[in-house]
Amino acid sequence: QVQLVESGGGLVQAGGSLRLSCAVSGSISSINGVAWYRQAPGEQRELVADILGPGRRNYADSVKGRFTISRDNAKNTVYLQMNSLKPEDTAVYYCQVSTSYFRDYWGQGTQVTVSS
Repeated sequence: QVQLVESGGGLVQAGGSLRLSCAVSGSISSINGVAWYRQAPGEQRELVADILGPGRRNYADSVKGRFTISRDNAKNTVYLQMNSLKPEDTAVYYCQVSTSYFRDYWGQGTQVTVSS
């Protein structure tokens, strides 16, 4: 079992920054990859960024150059640094991990709202 708790969401003006955190606990040694997803109202959940291994970071085209995903193994925390935020970044952001026993875990989500 893996537990995920996100934090760091909020209301920010366009052009501003936020850093999301995802605290990970439980069977940490079983984790293969970590990712951030988001879901806007009326839209499907989409992948924002992920880390699948050392040096293997992937980003959605819409956030490349603005968002950075990172992982601090000592603190068991995954981060999403979001800069130059746009109103279209408004969504609920979810942390997700995949494990070596082929099960994915999700956090409860944190709301990010970007005002124009």
